[in-house]
Amino acid sequence: MSQNATQAIRASFFDITHTVDDPRQLPEAARYIVDGLLLLNQGVIVGLSDWEEGQHRLTPEVDLLDCRGRLIVPGFIDTHIHYPQTEMIGAFGEQLLEWLNQYTFPVESQYHCPQHAARMSAFFLQQLLSNGTTTALVFGTVHPQSVDALFTAASALEMRLIAGKVMMDRNGPDALMETPEQSYQQTRELIERWHNKGRLSYALTPRFAPTSSPELLAKVQQLRHEFPDTWVHTHLSENPQEIAWVKALFPQHNGYLDVYHQYQLTGKRSLFAHCLHLDRHEWDCLHHTDSAVAFCPTSNLFLGSGLFDLKTCWHKGVKMGIGTDVGAGTTFNMLQTMGEAYKVGQLQRYTLSACEAFYHATLGGAKALDLDDRIGNFMPGKEADFVILDPAVSPLQQMRHANSRDIWEKLFVLMTLGDDRNIAATWVNGRCVWQREEKEQAA
Repeated sequence: MSQNATQAIRASFFDITHTVDDPRQLPEAARYIVDGLLLLNQGVIVGLSDWEEGQHRLTPEVDLLDCRGRLIVPGFIDTHIHYPQTEMIGAFGEQLLEWLNQYTFPVESQYHCPQHAARMSAFFLQQLLSNGTTTALVFGTVHPQSVDALFTAASALEMRLIAGKVMMDRNGPDALMETPEQSYQQTRELIERWHNKGRLSYALTPRFAPTSSPELLAKVQQLRHEFPDTWVHTHLSENPQEIAWVKALFPQHNGYLDVYHQYQLTGKRSLFAHCLHLDRHEWDCLHHTDSAVAFCPTSNLFLGSGLFDLKTCWHKGVKMGIGTDVGAGTTFNMLQTMGEAYKVGQLQRYTLSACEAFYHATLGGAKALDLDDRIGNFMPGKEADFVILDPAVSPLQQMRHANSRDIWEKLFVLMTLGDDRNIAATWVNGRCVWQREEKEQAA
């Protein structure tokens, strides 16, 4: 471990040290240090060790933060979320297609206003940080100003964020329509303005196949060719009605995924949200193209869309992260989202362990986004994004934490009983960017 630390934190720590191809490998990849010392330097992790082993490396110049009694884990990674939909989270009574028309499209129509986009961007990022999420893959709206506002706010926080403007040219309200050429030109300008600026990255963001004409998809393909290190972020096989609609719109294609695949939109940095009703050949295509998927349990349950098949995802070797999918998803909190993921597994006789859930929310999500060389655990050289958890903030949590036998049970209690109250502080790029007030912690 290097001596060149400028910050040090003493606490308990949990992370997954390397990616795996089988969930049975996860316990061996997990690291839990009851009394540990994390060393940081200029936003980068220098190393993590036991306190006894590492304390002699401290010098008078190093700032030491004592967080004993707290558990520190890598920052949560949200692999699918819509920031403009924050203001209509919890909208009642519809399934996907009706929900889009009744709630989503009217809300998104407001984001032509830069001031509104700036206000909601600031609110959205504070919601992420107050829930321990340090990286997200984010939908904007069709308006370029929605993305400019979000990236401006994220840049000020030095957050690692991937986002893009929605691209759509049919089957939506007039206020959200664009031509393929307009979509291409505005997206290209945003890429040139924001992609790889600091910790920001751009995702080509066709909303989904039903709102994309063949001409628009050809423009997305052209942009992917011109900017091959960008991401692709869209939806896939969320709802049976949606799938039937895609088949009617693209009868010449062999299923929903084939629409994207034929336009060369699958691949290493392509992430498809939901993937609830895939055929076997679609799973195989995702694997062979090294594409990734986002499992969004609260959204899938809230809209009645279906149950994600965790077992098949592992079996087919497809990379996966967890997404909150706000606003169809009902919480920004990854602990609550992991708890709902466990229930989805239970309904299919798949037992999601706490170790696996935390993997998907951290290093697994980083792998899905092709960022596991930068974030996701506490290995030396990684970017210093992490969340400080207070594991017992209510009498019920205190009782269960005290009688939990090991770290696995403690983590499981956190993901089944936990919520935003358990987030004590969130660190981004080596500095604390959100902290719960002491009066809140004492309440």
